[in-house]
Amino acid sequence: MAVTAPEVAETAPESARGVSGRRRWVVAVALGAVVATLGGMGAALLVKSPAQVAADAAAPRPDVLTATVEHRVLTSSVITRGQVVAGQTVEVIPQVSAGVGAARPVITKIRVRPGDTVQPGQVLMEVSGRPVFVLEGNLPVYRDLSPGATGDDIAQVQKALKALGHSSAPDAAGSFGAGTKAALTSFYKAVGYTPVSANGAEGDPVGEARSQVTAAQRALEDVRSAQAQASKPGAKPSAKPGEEAATGGGDGGRAVRRAQEDLAEARKKLAAAEAASGPKLPAAEVVFLQSFPARVDSVAAKVGGEATGTAMTLSAGKLVVQAYVPEYQKDLIQPGRAAEIYSEVTGLSAKGEVTLVSDKRSEAGSSSGQAKPGADAAPAPGGQGATGWLVEITPSAPLKPELTGQDVRVTVTAASTDGKALVVPITAISSGADGRTTVTVLAEGGERRRVEIRAGTAGDGFVAVTPVADGALAGGDRVITGVAREKASP
Repeated sequence: MAVTAPEVAETAPESARGVSGRRRWVVAVALGAVVATLGGMGAALLVKSPAQVAADAAAPRPDVLTATVEHRVLTSSVITRGQVVAGQTVEVIPQVSAGVGAARPVITKIRVRPGDTVQPGQVLMEVSGRPVFVLEGNLPVYRDLSPGATGDDIAQVQKALKALGHSSAPDAAGSFGAGTKAALTSFYKAVGYTPVSANGAEGDPVGEARSQVTAAQRALEDVRSAQAQASKPGAKPSAKPGEEAATGGGDGGRAVRRAQEDLAEARKKLAAAEAASGPKLPAAEVVFLQSFPARVDSVAAKVGGEATGTAMTLSAGKLVVQAYVPEYQKDLIQPGRAAEIYSEVTGLSAKGEVTLVSDKRSEAGSSSGQAKPGADAAPAPGGQGATGWLVEITPSAPLKPELTGQDVRVTVTAASTDGKALVVPITAISSGADGRTTVTVLAEGGERRRVEIRAGTAGDGFVAVTPVADGALAGGDRVITGVAREKASP
């Protein structure tokens, strides 16, 4: 069918109108999307998290790091390790007392256990049936003490026995006479033993001397009796011609004189034998400790076993701390410096002071001041095997006995300012090309000024300073310690 021109003209406007409507709808949608996007952006600008709000409110990041100048006492400390030890440690090494007839030392009794407290006069153990006891004294035993002996060790025993109620009067101090014999016999009886005889297995010197006196007395009596018979009327002289009769001479005759001399000599020997007889104190039966109460640190001996080596270890005296420090620390420590002792095991702490700084390298367990070869290694903590310069710290108050033998931390004040001083971090100090030592003060307005100072005591990262110009630096000022760096981009 043919389409005429008028029909075409009538349908064209209707199609155009549809396309135009669709375009308007697309534009409207686009405009709506733009409005929504702008609304979201506006909301994002208006709605913030608390962290963002705080960050926006914070001051700008500073370009320098600062610290406050403090006004306080500054101390420099040396921290090391030490071991709590007694002022005296004694190893008890059993021996057989001379004269007891035992061939070898055998432990027959043990009277104490580790940790026990020991008092003067207490028996520690028996060796081959003989007691080993403790007495108070500073001198170590080095010989058997027998009647007739003299010396400071005798005076020490007399003093120790008197403290236990056994007086040695009337003996003079340091003289082992009849009074000391009685005191020693009384003490042995009190602890349940009989003292060893000073004569040992040499027989009975006193009995022999008494027999000689008796014989001399009888000889003198016989001579005098013969003299009396010879002096009777009509008695014939017993002497041959040319010899002096027993009754001759103005002094009663030579025979009488000789008998008298023999008797005097016999009596002299008896007195000497009596003086040398009686009880003795064997070195194997006594241990001297400087003070009491003492403590039993360890017991290695066993009943029935042969006593070889150290049977037990005793400690006495005030507990102290011994530390071994390297040379660079030793030079910072001086006697009289304050110290603090802390036990991590028990939580106990105590104040003290340095009472000894050795001038020679030594090893724990050796005599103080006696260096051992090859001791150049860094020191170990206090205790056996530690090497270095011995430093001894004495507590201000007695330490508890349970700290004995413990490894503890020791903080020694190496240096201290005299009263309060201006203190700054060591990083705040700088030295210029002009040779001046300065700190840089940052004012509130951001102004910076250099203050020349003199550095003093240093410790724990801080230095005591004094401004060259009075009032140029004060507590509360802020000094620059460094420059803040931006973080590197990832």
